[in-house]
Amino acid sequence: MSQPTALITTEQLAVILSDPNLRLYDCTTYNEPVPPGSDVPYRAVAGDKTFAAGHIPGADFLDLQGEFSDTSAQQFFMMPGVAQLEAAFGRHGADASKTIVLYSIGTVMWSTRFWWMLRSLGVDAQVLDGGFDKWKDEGRPVVTGAPKGYPATTFKAAPRAGFFVDRTTVKARIGDPSAVTVNALGPQFHKGLEPSRYGRPGRVPGSVNVSAATLVNADKTLTTLADAERIAASRM
Repeated sequence: MSQPTALITTEQLAVILSDPNLRLYDCTTYNEPVPPGSDVPYRAVAGDKTFAAGHIPGADFLDLQGEFSDTSAQQFFMMPGVAQLEAAFGRHGADASKTIVLYSIGTVMWSTRFWWMLRSLGVDAQVLDGGFDKWKDEGRPVVTGAPKGYPATTFKAAPRAGFFVDRTTVKARIGDPSAVTVNALGPQFHKGLEPSRYGRPGRVPGSVNVSAATLVNADKTLTTLADAERIAASRM
């Protein structure tokens, strides 16, 4: 949100939809409940079925938990190595020369996750403001069926440091006045008032709560930069 070019409106996307340089991706994932006593807190399910039921014309589908995560890790959505990401993005026709637009269904967090991953690899992309929900609500074209994909390309990463850190780094910065750890979950989870699918109730010591839900408007678009700054400042 600090970079206006990181967002693209539905109107802007409609204008470039037939551009041969466009690479448009549905990034949807669903966190589904599991039976009581399960070894995992939830199931991460790719949104390929909802993609097949309806997507923006020309879009491809990216499976975050599949090709774009370290599936050998116990936790979901762990960042894989650069080589794996280069191969996966290349298979889907993405590279730095393309206009990359990302969207998701229901929540922006899946498309913004891919946006952040790409930025960490040195490749900029745009997130569709309002996502598929706003596109569909406006009566814009929607097609069905499996993804047709894009021609494979060579994705060359130029990794940027500091976009992802591990738990050791976070633990080491607890109590450091120069560092701020932000919990983007709802306040009820930050305060440990309700059970959470993410494990033990509570938060990282010293972290502040800027709930992601407070940064999204009713039409699924992101709030203004000024409003986001006001909300963040009130939590620090």
